[in-house]
Amino acid sequence: QVQLVESGGGLVQAGGSLRLSCAASGRFFSIKTMGWYRQAPGKQRDVVATITSDGATNYTDSVKGRFTISRDNAKNTVYLQMNSLKPEDTAVYYCNADAVYLLRRTPYWGQGTQVTLSS
Repeated sequence: QVQLVESGGGLVQAGGSLRLSCAASGRFFSIKTMGWYRQAPGKQRDVVATITSDGATNYTDSVKGRFTISRDNAKNTVYLQMNSLKPEDTAVYYCNADAVYLLRRTPYWGQGTQVTLSS
């Protein structure tokens, strides 16, 4: 089992910055991919950014140039640096980890952290 704990959410004004963190713990051989997803009220959960264990990153178009995902493999922690935040970035942000244990890959989710933009 893997537990994911997010932190860093909060209220921030438009144009500001915020840094999210997600730490993974539990039993696993490795975590191949970690990522951040978000869900706004009345909307589906969508991917924001992902990063593999060797550092390859992917971003959704709406955050390219503004957000940066990174990870510390030694700490099993993924980060999301969010700059130039916009009102449309308001959502619950969820951490995701694709963990490998006993030759099986299993997705895990954190409970989410709220990011709210003030206009």
